[in-house]
Amino acid sequence: MNPNPRLLSGIKPTGELHIGNYFGAMKQQVELFQSGAYECFIMVADYHALNFIQNPAQMQQLIRELAAGYMAVGLDPEKLTIFKQSSVSAHTELAWIFDTITTMPYLMRAHAFKDAEAKENEISVGTFNYPMLMAADILLYDSAVVPVGQDQKQHIEYARDTAEKFNRTFGETFLLPEPHILESVAIVPGTDGRKMSKSYGNTIPLFANRETIIERVMSIVTDSGGDRPEHVYAIHKLLKSEAELLPIYEEHAGKYKALKDALIEDLDSFIAPMRERYEELMTSPEMIDEALARGGEAAASVANEKMEQVRRAIGVM
Repeated sequence: MNPNPRLLSGIKPTGELHIGNYFGAMKQQVELFQSGAYECFIMVADYHALNFIQNPAQMQQLIRELAAGYMAVGLDPEKLTIFKQSSVSAHTELAWIFDTITTMPYLMRAHAFKDAEAKENEISVGTFNYPMLMAADILLYDSAVVPVGQDQKQHIEYARDTAEKFNRTFGETFLLPEPHILESVAIVPGTDGRKMSKSYGNTIPLFANRETIIERVMSIVTDSGGDRPEHVYAIHKLLKSEAELLPIYEEHAGKYKALKDALIEDLDSFIAPMRERYEELMTSPEMIDEALARGGEAAASVANEKMEQVRRAIGVM
């Protein structure tokens, strides 16, 4: 048994990975894994993705792409657990149990629900209820640490609240998790200056070829005043320190194309080795599926043990 505290992190397989995913979550996952301080569980959140993807062939492809992406950035399935949420039925079982101790007004305070309410006439139960499934994801593994962006901190607060309520109601059962946030890269800017997001269409793909990198960087919105294009600089800071960038931005002050060209070179150099590994993995889908199957068995073993404790606590076992 691994004596280290557990780390749980996950991404929904809803589209092409982008550098916002990397700097907002995956970079932290890799660094925490490489530190050797945590037993890592890295999840493909496919049940969460059902709120967005309802085409089985597309879902299967996106699951593989995300799993390959995890591996390409340096998460080794031989040394940590990479698994599909759907491989562990305890996630949805525990979510239902949490539903029974959770009120509707509490869930209506969730940021994602408020956003959906502002945009849509009808909201699915899955969208409304997803904080309880996310709480189950986190609490099933006694996760001590959950790497998230600043804008996702509420997810951990919901998990902590739910754990505390369950513990008060049924007895001490769940560990209270802590968020792990790198403040400097908590929110990654997109090409339009807003948060980088697939839904905004403002992303730079994590495994983009050079042509795509050029196209996306050249589309970064710039204003007509000032010596430094701020959105270009904000993305560039993810790749180099301010001390490294200072001479570049001083030399090319006001020359926006030259500064975009510099960002293109640095992005291509950064992405190239991960892109090569990703493309290699995607030629062997059976290897990706095998890694996910192994991870699913390992995750289920831990989750099922926790569910025995939960069932005893609520009196059904």
